[in-house]
Amino acid sequence: MKKIFSMVLLILVSAIALGGCSNSDGFDTNSTINLVSREEGSGTRGAFVEILDILEKDEGGNEIDRTYEEAIIQNSTEAVISTVSGDKYSIGYISLGSLKDKVKALKIDGVEASTENIQNGSYKISRPFNVAYKGEPSPLAKDFLNFILSEQGQTIVAEEGYVQVATDLPSYNKNKQEGKLVIAGSTSVTPVMEKLAEAYEEMYPDVSIEIQATGSSAGMQAAMEGTADIGMASRELKDSELAELTAQVIAIDGIAIIVNNENPIGDLTIDEVKSIYTGEITHWNMAQ
Repeated sequence: MKKIFSMVLLILVSAIALGGCSNSDGFDTNSTINLVSREEGSGTRGAFVEILDILEKDEGGNEIDRTYEEAIIQNSTEAVISTVSGDKYSIGYISLGSLKDKVKALKIDGVEASTENIQNGSYKISRPFNVAYKGEPSPLAKDFLNFILSEQGQTIVAEEGYVQVATDLPSYNKNKQEGKLVIAGSTSVTPVMEKLAEAYEEMYPDVSIEIQATGSSAGMQAAMEGTADIGMASRELKDSELAELTAQVIAIDGIAIIVNNENPIGDLTIDEVKSIYTGEITHWNMAQ
């Protein structure tokens, strides 16, 4: 009887101990956080590290990105979503407009990542979507930019889940256009740009718009070199880029902090997110 009692007691103690580490869905809160970040040169990463003060300057004035060296680096929005959706202990960040049911967006400081909360300023992790061009744009490029910033173009921006640059905008007047545009840059800006290009091409069958998802920095470089008519950046332009390019904000986007759908955590503070991405918080039970 003593042996049986001892075995039962051991089982009960083990069950209690395990219950302290996992929730009912089997999520181990003691598990290491698997950090997912974007590659250097990504506009999403550039905006993210700047907003959260992960980007700092050393004594010489050089910018230092303090993203934790153990982070898994992915080079596109879809790759981040795929990684997080396949790993219940991971965390990542993506454009709010690219958010899908495969992952869950966390509240930040109790505020949901939504278009409404970006508009009213309560959701703090947001950034501009910029386009840029060198010198005087071609007549076709200029007309396409006019379309993007028209009532019709900004309606598409809103339909795709982004915040319009303004609401009192002129209506676009169809005219005659033909030719080809090359637009290169941010993988975050690409989805809404594809919708804008599709609507524009429907009006003008003799117009072709080629969109290259190459990353923000590469897009700015292409615009400066003249290999792209328009560059896309999901961040503010650097001083060196503004010295050669003219920039225009076409939308405002939130950056959603995403976790696996099985993760029971639904809210983090902005300071906790920063601490996770600098490696100060390394386990999920440290974040709550």
